[in-house]
Amino acid sequence: MTKRVFITGTTGLVGRWTADLMHRQGWTVLGIDRKPAPAEREDWAAEELDLLDREALGRSLNAFGPTVVIHLAARTDLDGKTLEDYRDNTTAVDNLCAAISECNSVTRGIYTSSQLVCRVGMVPTGPEEYEPSTVYGESKIETEKRVRAAQGGGVTWCLTRPTTVWGPHMSAHYRSLYRHIQKRTYFHAGGGDLWKSYSYAENIATQYMRLAEAPAEAIQGKVFYLADYEALSLKAYANRIADELGVRRPVTLPYPVSKALALVGDGFGLLGISAPFNSFRLKNIRTEYIFDMSETEAVCGPLPVGFEEGVKRTVAWHQASTG
Repeated sequence: MTKRVFITGTTGLVGRWTADLMHRQGWTVLGIDRKPAPAEREDWAAEELDLLDREALGRSLNAFGPTVVIHLAARTDLDGKTLEDYRDNTTAVDNLCAAISECNSVTRGIYTSSQLVCRVGMVPTGPEEYEPSTVYGESKIETEKRVRAAQGGGVTWCLTRPTTVWGPHMSAHYRSLYRHIQKRTYFHAGGGDLWKSYSYAENIATQYMRLAEAPAEAIQGKVFYLADYEALSLKAYANRIADELGVRRPVTLPYPVSKALALVGDGFGLLGISAPFNSFRLKNIRTEYIFDMSETEAVCGPLPVGFEEGVKRTVAWHQASTG
């Protein structure tokens, strides 16, 4: 039987990588996004579609006839003030579950949530333990609740919670780390290795593909954190980037100095001037989070790209795309 996958959010980093990878692995792919598809992509079909348009979504899904739906489309910024600002994470999910329930070809739905259903640094003890610190996080709790209420559209389903993803084609926000290291304006804020569960882009794409292929009983109704199986040291990551760029490794500033600089950034913010370093940024840098990836590893198996190779590829992309 032909493997056909309908992927939403294919202009995003993870969606693009997942569509490319699954196409190379023999899947027939239709990528859906409200924005035009990336020009440089594997030869998979793309369609511009807003998931808030319930009728258009149903027509597209039935016309393509996928066996698997991977839902990655979302509003991911932290700027929204109320849940109504995040209809892409609530109403769109309702629409997709309903459309899947009416499409006879679909046998599996993989729905993307976020680690931010809990505050950064919190590792929940169960799949429905929540403690969000942002409205975005609240909207992703709604994503999970709505998928559960609809039983994923009446098919085999699971939820995923990606962590921070890095690699070629990442957004300007995450790429800025590479720019600051290259310009020698990045510093280690205080001591310690700062361990975090990060994910290299091709690795998380591999995890999505294997969730699409896993036995139904291995994934049904479960929540999977998606990240590399070994946590990454932020200090080692920045140092390795510097080595690959051929520049001096970042200096380490004592925490009190880092805190003082963050307060200066806060002051600029009060004046309406954006600063690259502030107390919010310092807290995110200093907060460690390591998730138990054993269940994900048991289902998804080994990942293709190690830390050293990931940095090498990402620096090469960064340099090639900046001239």
